[in-house]
Amino acid sequence: MRSSSVSDRGEPVQFTVSRPDLSETIPRDFTCDGANRAPRLEWSEPPAETRELAIEILDPDASCGTFTHWLVYGVPAESSGLARPLPAGVVEGTNDFGHRGYGGPCPPRGPAHHYHISVLALDSKLVLPAGLRRAELESKLRNHVLGRAELVATYKRA
Repeated sequence: MRSSSVSDRGEPVQFTVSRPDLSETIPRDFTCDGANRAPRLEWSEPPAETRELAIEILDPDASCGTFTHWLVYGVPAESSGLARPLPAGVVEGTNDFGHRGYGGPCPPRGPAHHYHISVLALDSKLVLPAGLRRAELESKLRNHVLGRAELVATYKRA
């Protein structure tokens, strides 16, 4: 899916991200009800000035506010995707379950939740430590975002 965005500098960018493992609805295997596997992601056409990429998977429908499921950063600019095992130098932040790495969708029973999968193109190699929480990461990324591509998928527990 192509997402048009505006960088921190006000420049419009075009950036494409896809999810080969996911459809519009997140399969059980990628949730707490299944194997809790992190999905593969693929992207193309990040801005030419991209030096590094970062990824966030967030659930804005959580009753406690936006819930962080996965933070990944230090992804080399020349990468065209992300899968396990993570490449050397790529690090994970701390999700809102309280651990580093991926924590799959696990909403309470009820309406489907929307999961926003974002890939951020950055203008610098930031060399950040593993384990950052979302507020810390977003603070470090401020003024470095060239482009943002986003997909949304849903999950509802039976």
